[in-house]
Amino acid sequence: MTQPSTPRQKPGFLPGVIFASRWLQLPLYLGLILAQAVYVFHFWVELVHLVEAAFGNQAALQAIYEASGQHGEGAPTHLTETTIMLVVLGLIDVVMISNLLIMVIVGGYETFVSRMNLDGHPDQPEWLDHVNASVLKVKLATAIIGISSIHLLKTFINAENYSDKVLIAQTVIHIAFLFSAMAIAYTDRLLHHPAADQPPH
Repeated sequence: MTQPSTPRQKPGFLPGVIFASRWLQLPLYLGLILAQAVYVFHFWVELVHLVEAAFGNQAALQAIYEASGQHGEGAPTHLTETTIMLVVLGLIDVVMISNLLIMVIVGGYETFVSRMNLDGHPDQPEWLDHVNASVLKVKLATAIIGISSIHLLKTFINAENYSDKVLIAQTVIHIAFLFSAMAIAYTDRLLHHPAADQPPH
Protein backbone atom coordinates (compact mmCIF):
# COMPACT_ATOMS: atom_id res chain seq x y z
CA MET A 1 0.00 0.00 0.00
CA THR A 2 1.48 3.31 -1.04
CA GLN A 3 1.75 6.03 1.52
CA PRO A 4 0.16 9.38 0.70
CA SER A 5 2.70 11.92 -0.45
CA THR A 6 3.51 14.70 1.95
CA PRO A 7 2.27 18.05 0.60
CA ARG A 8 5.02 20.48 -0.24
CA GLN A 9 5.47 23.24 2.25
CA LYS A 10 5.56 26.64 0.63
CA PRO A 11 8.65 28.58 1.73
CA GLY A 12 8.26 31.85 3.54
CA PHE A 13 8.76 35.20 1.85
CA LEU A 14 12.39 35.71 2.85
CA PRO A 15 13.52 32.14 2.07
CA GLY A 16 11.65 32.40 -1.23
CA VAL A 17 13.47 35.62 -2.15
CA ILE A 18 16.84 34.14 -1.18
CA PHE A 19 16.17 30.99 -3.21
CA ALA A 20 14.93 33.00 -6.20
CA SER A 21 18.17 35.02 -6.13
CA ARG A 22 19.83 32.14 -7.94
CA TRP A 23 18.30 33.53 -11.14
CA LEU A 24 20.67 36.49 -10.86
CA GLN A 25 23.29 34.12 -12.27
CA LEU A 26 21.33 33.77 -15.52
CA PRO A 27 22.84 36.93 -17.12
CA LEU A 28 26.30 35.56 -16.27
CA TYR A 29 25.67 32.35 -18.18
CA LEU A 30 24.16 34.31 -21.08
CA GLY A 31 27.34 36.41 -21.09
CA LEU A 32 29.42 33.24 -21.32
CA ILE A 33 27.34 32.18 -24.32
CA LEU A 34 28.31 35.49 -25.99
CA ALA A 35 31.94 34.80 -25.11
CA GLN A 36 31.51 31.39 -26.76
CA ALA A 37 30.29 33.14 -29.92
CA VAL A 38 33.38 35.36 -29.89
CA TYR A 39 35.60 32.26 -29.68
CA VAL A 40 33.74 30.70 -32.63
CA PHE A 41 34.33 33.86 -34.68
CA HIS A 42 38.02 33.94 -33.66
CA PHE A 43 38.41 30.25 -34.61
CA TRP A 44 37.08 30.81 -38.11
CA VAL A 45 39.17 33.94 -38.64
CA GLU A 46 42.35 32.02 -37.77
CA LEU A 47 41.29 29.04 -39.89
CA VAL A 48 40.54 31.24 -42.92
CA HIS A 49 43.93 32.95 -42.51
CA LEU A 50 45.64 29.55 -42.41
CA VAL A 51 43.89 28.36 -45.58
CA GLU A 52 44.62 31.64 -47.39
CA ALA A 53 48.27 31.48 -46.34
CA ALA A 54 48.48 27.92 -47.68
CA PHE A 55 47.44 29.31 -51.09
CA GLY A 56 50.12 32.00 -50.95
CA ASN A 57 48.26 35.01 -49.54
CA GLN A 58 51.08 37.09 -48.04
CA ALA A 59 48.80 39.25 -45.87
CA ALA A 60 47.25 36.17 -44.27
CA LEU A 61 50.69 34.62 -43.86
CA GLN A 62 51.97 37.71 -42.08
CA ALA A 63 48.86 37.77 -39.85
CA ILE A 64 49.23 34.17 -38.64
CA TYR A 65 53.00 34.58 -38.33
CA GLU A 66 52.55 37.46 -35.90
CA ALA A 67 49.55 35.90 -34.14
CA SER A 68 51.53 32.72 -33.43
CA GLY A 69 54.12 34.73 -31.49
CA GLN A 70 56.97 34.34 -33.97
CA HIS A 71 59.39 37.15 -34.63
CA GLY A 72 61.83 37.70 -37.42
CA GLU A 73 63.69 40.37 -39.31
CA GLY A 74 62.01 39.72 -42.67
CA ALA A 75 58.44 38.87 -43.59
CA PRO A 76 57.89 35.13 -44.23
CA THR A 77 57.43 34.09 -47.84
CA HIS A 78 55.83 30.68 -47.27
CA LEU A 79 54.24 28.53 -44.59
CA THR A 80 56.62 26.54 -42.43
CA GLU A 81 55.87 23.43 -40.40
CA THR A 82 56.42 25.37 -37.19
CA THR A 83 53.93 28.07 -38.18
CA ILE A 84 51.31 25.49 -39.19
CA MET A 85 51.82 23.60 -35.94
CA LEU A 86 51.50 26.76 -33.83
CA VAL A 87 48.33 27.84 -35.64
CA VAL A 88 46.76 24.37 -35.31
CA LEU A 89 47.64 24.26 -31.61
CA GLY A 90 46.03 27.69 -31.28
CA LEU A 91 42.86 26.32 -32.90
CA ILE A 92 42.89 23.32 -30.55
CA ASP A 93 43.34 25.74 -27.66
CA VAL A 94 40.22 27.64 -28.76
CA VAL A 95 38.25 24.37 -28.96
CA MET A 96 39.36 23.30 -25.47
CA ILE A 97 38.45 26.68 -23.99
CA SER A 98 35.10 26.41 -25.76
CA ASN A 99 34.58 22.98 -24.16
CA LEU A 100 35.43 24.53 -20.80
CA LEU A 101 32.83 27.23 -21.40
CA ILE A 102 30.19 24.60 -22.24
CA MET A 103 30.96 22.74 -19.02
CA VAL A 104 30.64 25.94 -16.99
CA ILE A 105 27.47 27.09 -18.76
CA VAL A 106 25.58 23.78 -18.84
CA GLY A 107 26.94 22.27 -15.64
CA GLY A 108 26.79 25.51 -13.68
CA TYR A 109 23.22 26.29 -14.77
CA GLU A 110 22.09 22.73 -13.97
CA THR A 111 23.82 22.76 -10.58
CA PHE A 112 23.21 26.27 -9.31
CA VAL A 113 20.19 27.70 -11.16
CA SER A 114 17.60 25.26 -12.46
CA ARG A 115 17.16 21.76 -13.86
CA MET A 116 17.15 21.53 -17.65
CA ASN A 117 14.96 18.38 -17.75
CA LEU A 118 17.15 16.74 -20.41
CA ASP A 119 16.43 13.16 -19.30
CA GLY A 120 15.88 11.05 -22.39
CA HIS A 121 17.22 13.70 -24.76
CA PRO A 122 19.46 12.02 -27.39
CA ASP A 123 22.06 14.79 -27.13
CA GLN A 124 22.24 14.93 -23.34
CA PRO A 125 25.93 14.99 -22.27
CA GLU A 126 26.91 11.80 -20.48
CA TRP A 127 28.67 13.70 -17.69
CA LEU A 128 25.53 15.73 -16.94
CA ASP A 129 23.83 12.67 -15.38
CA HIS A 130 26.00 12.83 -12.27
CA VAL A 131 27.11 16.45 -12.24
CA ASN A 132 27.29 18.36 -8.96
CA ALA A 133 29.43 21.16 -7.60
CA SER A 134 32.23 18.78 -6.61
CA VAL A 135 32.31 16.87 -9.91
CA LEU A 136 32.19 20.16 -11.80
CA LYS A 137 35.26 21.43 -9.93
CA VAL A 138 37.26 18.31 -10.82
CA LYS A 139 36.21 18.48 -14.49
CA LEU A 140 37.09 22.18 -14.69
CA ALA A 141 40.49 21.56 -13.10
CA THR A 142 41.17 18.78 -15.62
CA ALA A 143 40.12 21.01 -18.52
CA ILE A 144 42.40 23.81 -17.29
CA ILE A 145 45.31 21.36 -17.20
CA GLY A 146 44.62 20.44 -20.83
CA ILE A 147 44.54 24.10 -21.86
CA SER A 148 47.74 24.78 -19.93
CA SER A 149 49.39 21.81 -21.67
CA ILE A 150 48.55 23.26 -25.09
CA HIS A 151 49.97 26.65 -24.09
CA LEU A 152 53.13 25.02 -22.75
CA LEU A 153 53.58 22.98 -25.93
CA LYS A 154 53.17 26.12 -28.06
CA THR A 155 55.81 27.86 -25.93
CA PHE A 156 58.28 24.98 -26.26
CA ILE A 157 57.80 24.78 -30.04
CA ASN A 158 58.43 28.52 -30.29
CA ALA A 159 61.04 28.54 -27.51
CA GLU A 160 63.55 30.69 -29.41
CA ASN A 161 61.17 33.65 -29.11
CA TYR A 162 60.85 33.36 -25.33
CA SER A 163 63.29 34.00 -22.52
CA ASP A 164 64.36 31.29 -20.09
CA LYS A 165 62.43 33.11 -17.37
CA VAL A 166 59.18 32.79 -19.33
CA LEU A 167 59.81 29.09 -20.08
CA ILE A 168 60.51 28.31 -16.43
CA ALA A 169 57.53 30.36 -15.23
CA GLN A 170 55.09 28.61 -17.58
CA THR A 171 56.45 25.19 -16.58
CA VAL A 172 56.08 25.99 -12.88
CA ILE A 173 52.54 27.30 -13.41
CA HIS A 174 51.59 24.13 -15.30
CA ILE A 175 52.97 21.95 -12.50
CA ALA A 176 51.01 24.06 -9.99
CA PHE A 177 47.83 23.38 -12.00
CA LEU A 178 48.62 19.65 -11.91
CA PHE A 179 49.07 19.60 -8.14
CA SER A 180 45.95 21.74 -7.65
CA ALA A 181 43.84 19.32 -9.70
CA MET A 182 45.26 16.36 -7.78
CA ALA A 183 44.46 18.09 -4.48
CA ILE A 184 40.89 18.86 -5.60
CA ALA A 185 40.33 15.26 -6.75
CA TYR A 186 41.83 13.83 -3.54
CA THR A 187 39.73 16.14 -1.38
CA ASP A 188 36.60 15.13 -3.29
CA ARG A 189 37.49 11.47 -2.76
CA LEU A 190 37.91 11.99 0.98
CA LEU A 191 34.59 13.82 1.26
CA HIS A 192 32.50 11.35 -0.74
CA HIS A 193 34.25 8.02 -0.11
CA PRO A 194 34.59 7.15 3.59
CA ALA A 195 37.54 5.08 4.69
CA ALA A 196 37.21 1.35 4.13
CA ASP A 197 37.86 0.53 7.78
CA GLN A 198 34.87 2.56 8.96
CA PRO A 199 31.82 0.42 9.75
CA PRO A 200 28.75 1.12 7.61
CA HIS A 201 25.99 3.10 9.29
